[in-house]
Amino acid sequence: MITSASNGQIKNIIQLQQKTKARRDRGLFVAEGLKMFQEAPDSWIEKVYIADRLYEEQEIQKRLESLPVEIVDDRIFRQISDTKTPQGILCLLRCPHYRLEKILEKENPLLMVLEDLQDPGNVGTIIRTAEGAGADGILLSKNTVDIFNPKVIRSTMGSIYRMPFVYIENMEEALRLLKKKKVSTYAAHLQGKNTYDGESYLRGTAFFVGNEGNGLSRQLSEKADCWIRIPMEGQVESLNAAMAAGILMYEAGRQRRRRV
Repeated sequence: MITSASNGQIKNIIQLQQKTKARRDRGLFVAEGLKMFQEAPDSWIEKVYIADRLYEEQEIQKRLESLPVEIVDDRIFRQISDTKTPQGILCLLRCPHYRLEKILEKENPLLMVLEDLQDPGNVGTIIRTAEGAGADGILLSKNTVDIFNPKVIRSTMGSIYRMPFVYIENMEEALRLLKKKKVSTYAAHLQGKNTYDGESYLRGTAFFVGNEGNGLSRQLSEKADCWIRIPMEGQVESLNAAMAAGILMYEAGRQRRRRV
């Protein structure tokens, strides 16, 4: 049992919780909570850390039999947790890697392109919503928040394990590939000519959603095939980025279900 905060493994976990650079350098991230543990693919798991009070639970014991595990003193576990009320279990996981070319192999893919989003909760919610809406992948600009940030991971509620994603270093190059694969691009924009439900998303579709404060950059929005808007009543000017993304993805999903 780990009983000291000076233990090297404990220091490593704290760094992975707090620093993007540590996660990138080591190729590891942390997922906390029972649901995240239960849904984690075995092939991703580097090690499981479990609080002493939870270790004897039969439901958990069964899965732990085939995994590397460390028992941690309850007091120390509270120090490595990123939550105020830790559930007593966390996983150290290997960062997955996806390729845009592989994502685009699917016929008529449905994609989200996120430009410079900074709120971890927004990004995590978009990933979770993307799975629910039947999207095929998430493209993130290089300045978007780290997808392995603990707050992003929690907000995905397990969808991080199933939703492919790619950070895009060169957006122009990525957009050329989308065009080559006949994927139509739509910028969610206040000045959109058409409302979001006035377009067809039956073929390959990619929605652009921009930064929470500034929206889409002019550089990216001008490269979209079409500008679309979500109509607003009252004095509301725009929606939360995750809410807007959800509306767009579910409209695409609705249209595609009707076609089947």
